Amino acid sequence: MLSLWRKIRRTGRVAEPPPPLPEGERPERAALLGGSVQIRHVDAGSCNGCEIEIGSAFGPVHDGERYGARLVASPRHADALLVTGVVTRNMAEPLRRTFDAVPAPKLVVAVGDCARNCGVFAGAYGVAGAVRDVVPVDVEIHGCPPRPEAIVEGLRKLTGR
Repeated sequence: MLSLWRKIRRTGRVAEPPPPLPEGERPERAALLGGSVQIRHVDAGSCNGCEIEIGSAFGPVHDGERYGARLVASPRHADALLVTGVVTRNMAEPLRRTFDAVPAPKLVVAVGDCARNCGVFAGAYGVAGAVRDVVPVDVEIHGCPPRPEAIVEGLRKLTGR
């Protein structure tokens, strides 16, 4: 047991270096946040595919928190909204209210093809539209569902890390 402890102390901390900073522009208002972003997730009408990938993005493998992004339970504590799914008619007003509850400067991230352009649900009777039709969007993450790496990359655009 003692030899194992010595080996652990000799080896030290082992972690892969972070990937290079993501390509593309960082939203202007993101610079006001100072490198740390508190995020409130809002499911506006998704199939839960994006939620599974968000769980992976904040899990131990991809660890979105090491880049300064953290999920919070209240929009009043949040700096940004992470919105998944098409905005259904029943969720349009709650999404607006949630957006209004976030203190300024506030950012919105549309996660997945449904949030970006309604995906396969475009033109459905219960769909109010994409997220950008209801609230202003700062970052869009492509995919159906997007890979955890893409979600972390989008969050890194907000944090600048």
